[in-house]
Amino acid sequence: MKEFSVTVLGSSAAIATEGRNLTSHLVNHSNNLYLIDCGEGTQFRLQHLKVKTNRIKNIFISHLHGDHFFGLVGLISTMHLLHRTEPLHVYGPPLLKDIIELQLESTATVVGYPLTFHSTQDDHEEVIYDDGRLTISSFPLTHRVPTTGFLFREKEQPFHINKEAIDKYGVPVVYYAAIRGGKDFITDDGEVIPNSLLTLPPDHPRSYAYCSDTIYKEELIPIVEGCDLLYHESTFAHELVETAALKMHATNVQAATLAYKAHVKRLMLGHFSARYKDLLLMLDEARAVFPETFTAVEGQVVFI
Repeated sequence: MKEFSVTVLGSSAAIATEGRNLTSHLVNHSNNLYLIDCGEGTQFRLQHLKVKTNRIKNIFISHLHGDHFFGLVGLISTMHLLHRTEPLHVYGPPLLKDIIELQLESTATVVGYPLTFHSTQDDHEEVIYDDGRLTISSFPLTHRVPTTGFLFREKEQPFHINKEAIDKYGVPVVYYAAIRGGKDFITDDGEVIPNSLLTLPPDHPRSYAYCSDTIYKEELIPIVEGCDLLYHESTFAHELVETAALKMHATNVQAATLAYKAHVKRLMLGHFSARYKDLLLMLDEARAVFPETFTAVEGQVVFI
């Protein structure tokens, strides 16, 4: 099975703290790298982890609060200085294009590679990326500015070849693709060998949902239902639930409640307020609701 993982580049909310940087996740799917959000300092985290930025072809920005995108123009400029030639696609709120282009124009920077912006919508769910193996959808979140989450979902995989059965029935290699696609095999004598005898079940299509800054909203349940990994912001511990509502954020318990109701497999908490030096209590409270919960850790690679 090909790699599908998330590397945490930043887990802090609003301001960076010692040991916690501003929000960013790096998704690796079959050696294709995708960046979600790009808080200030993200490129330094990428350098520290020895990630070649030119491998990143697509960047997804959830909303226009600085802790989620102030690192973007710096990263774009660095890619230019490193003589990037590969196209870069940036997905985010409509105003993002104007903001970045103004910054580049003001510094007389003309990037030497194709830079394409794609506007996301904060009022409905839509597929914004499809490479034949993986789809990425944006979906509405509720925050103080237009905000979207992102859902990475593998497409249904073909069947695996059962090598022992293939050898037994003498199936030529030329028929493998059709058999993986579900076709039966007919021998030279006219005998029909059912596909079920020639194949093994396909891999489970994996999924990762990224819920950036948002209030608790049960409208997300059908969107993230059954995800292998759900990232959900948990800026505050639940004792500050009223503060969370006022600032349009979520608590640890609310994130865990959503994970429980959506029957996801694992929950990763992140976007922690700087007031929390020790996250153990926050983790324990969430696990009381949804045991398969863990906290985002800088540099941590989470396999899906």
